[in-house]
Amino acid sequence: MNIQRKYSLPNCTLLLEGLSDVTRAAQFQEMRPELSILVNAECYLSGYNQPLTGGREFFESLVRAVSGYAQEFLSSVPNPQAHNQESELVEFQKIDSNRHRLIIHSEGAPEGFESHSKNSKRPPIEIDLNTVQLFDLVEAVDQFFADSQTLPELSLELQPVTRRYGGASQALIRQAVPAAVGVSSLAIAAIAFNLIPPPQIRPPQPKADEQTSSTTKSLTPPVSANTTPIAAATPTPTPTANTKPVVKDLEALLNTVPEITDPSQLRALNRQVYNQVHPAWTKRSGLQQDLIYRLGVAADGAIVGYKAVNKEANQGVGQTPLPNLLYNPANRAPISNEPIAQFRIVFTTNGVLQVSPWRGYARTPEVIGAKITDSKITKGLNQKLYNTVRQSWSGTPTFTRDLKYRVAVNKDGVIADYEPLNQVAFDYFRETPLPKMFNAIYGSNVAAPNAKEPLAHFQVIFKPSGTLEVTPWEGYQ
Repeated sequence: MNIQRKYSLPNCTLLLEGLSDVTRAAQFQEMRPELSILVNAECYLSGYNQPLTGGREFFESLVRAVSGYAQEFLSSVPNPQAHNQESELVEFQKIDSNRHRLIIHSEGAPEGFESHSKNSKRPPIEIDLNTVQLFDLVEAVDQFFADSQTLPELSLELQPVTRRYGGASQALIRQAVPAAVGVSSLAIAAIAFNLIPPPQIRPPQPKADEQTSSTTKSLTPPVSANTTPIAAATPTPTPTANTKPVVKDLEALLNTVPEITDPSQLRALNRQVYNQVHPAWTKRSGLQQDLIYRLGVAADGAIVGYKAVNKEANQGVGQTPLPNLLYNPANRAPISNEPIAQFRIVFTTNGVLQVSPWRGYARTPEVIGAKITDSKITKGLNQKLYNTVRQSWSGTPTFTRDLKYRVAVNKDGVIADYEPLNQVAFDYFRETPLPKMFNAIYGSNVAAPNAKEPLAHFQVIFKPSGTLEVTPWEGYQ
């Protein structure tokens, strides 16, 4: 099974891609299987458009060089592990107190990076980092080591440096601490000054955003030159001491939080999922089989995880927008003890998107929110809605079946929400005036419904003959 893991900081993002035993991911709860075989590693650094890429040898060398150089930088004691260009692919050189040169002796140099060696057939890549960038890279490595489900056999070995070699000044420490050092980096500093014995490293828990990207997806370049390269992941903020603990991974999350089963809430979330995925699915041609996924969705509609249900979905996730729609803690609070809803989403070969609750509805859902129930008021609003839609609907319909919608208006007759009720209504919604009416008020066709005031709900039917019907809402059928 193909897997991707992401470890993000403001100035650095590590992306690891690899394989896992398919028998270990047979259950849905196993949304975060072990990545045991590394196929590709990518390191994105702020200020550079192209990532550093390589395989297992590159990644292990990067980890060793980063750890060794961090120890050297904090202690001012030379560490050969950071400069071993004879046996390592990656090495560091200190330029000054705030600049550090990262050198990669790779077989090929990605475009966008400057090479200073003109005589070598395969010149090394040289990148200058400031101290903040360096320690964001150190923190990303920390997060990798904190992830027990990724290359668990790879461990970091720290060697203490005796006190008599410690030459770092207080000014250097003041410079390093604000640079977002990770727990293992602080352990390196303590060892360097011989203040504590070599500790058992207990790095911080990975942020949820790093774990959500571990959901199954097809491998992307540079594994295959015929596919589209992975875009740099959106960086997430460095956690502070006041950050609430985050559940380690999605597997643990699903095992420790309640499941959303209320039909009315599921119905509302179903719409939010569709509204996120539908406009983002741009590659709708070329599918040989339906791609079916199981989604985990938070109460606010954020997609927190997904798992391929069939083989084709596992291989074709790059043809879906799901990897780019996973929630980002930079834009919302981290997932911790929030309840999770589960949905089935199908990207069909004919370009139709299908979203439904994984377990279906236990009973008929209802519309959430306060409602206008006075018969006199609703009768007037019914007529007002009919007149507004009728005046805005023109042209010759191309659909051959009724388009059915639930439309809600406020006490003034202004549209506050609309929802397609059948598939043809999804497919031909642009032939109705509803999205234009909604967009004129909220600036978006998929804005969240107005839930701050009581609403009157109606069923609106656009018929192929050009006839319009507006009747009071009697509930979902």
